[in-house]
Amino acid sequence: MSDTEHWPGFDRKKHGATPAGEAIDRRSLRTRMALQDALMRLTVARGYDDLSVAEIADAANVGRSTFYAHFTDKDDLLRSSLSALRDILAQEQAATRQDGPDGLFGFTRFLTRHMAEQQVLIRAMMRGRSGAILMDYIHHAIADILRAELAPGTRPSNSAFDTEFSVQFLVGGYLSVLTWWLERGAAEPPERIEKAFRAVALRGLDQAA
Repeated sequence: MSDTEHWPGFDRKKHGATPAGEAIDRRSLRTRMALQDALMRLTVARGYDDLSVAEIADAANVGRSTFYAHFTDKDDLLRSSLSALRDILAQEQAATRQDGPDGLFGFTRFLTRHMAEQQVLIRAMMRGRSGAILMDYIHHAIADILRAELAPGTRPSNSAFDTEFSVQFLVGGYLSVLTWWLERGAAEPPERIEKAFRAVALRGLDQAA
């Protein structure tokens, strides 16, 4: 798998290039996908911070005016590229809900594995401003999933405060573990990392209940 083939197994034609609720024709969709792929390729090759809109447009074989017809700047393009990730995580979580307690935090199974598969791309993104955008996007996507899973009343004695406290604690913990693991070269199998995190997280929730 190429390090620019981000979010594998996901129908980008259906979800990846289009903001929520926005209809888009096939030609526009192809343009958006070409720009997204160009951004990822150039980020790996040269880094994110020094890239210009003109360079991204040239790599996608479109004009600057076409770029600005779809995106306001390269940060907007990056966020559009990441929009598929939120949908994937929601899909993964929905698929594990039937597993009962074992399905809690099921999104970590996909995300941990995927981050390991895309180490070259992730490292390149983390070296520039794109790293902050990436981590902020993942933070909010995970937090939204956890709020739904840990909504007040779904566990014994969890108030709105307790729920948000748990959400922020779990998101921060997971991202810290993920960053630490990737910085060490993802030496351990992703299954070991996500299972260890889920075990600690579930034990912590049980003790807090």
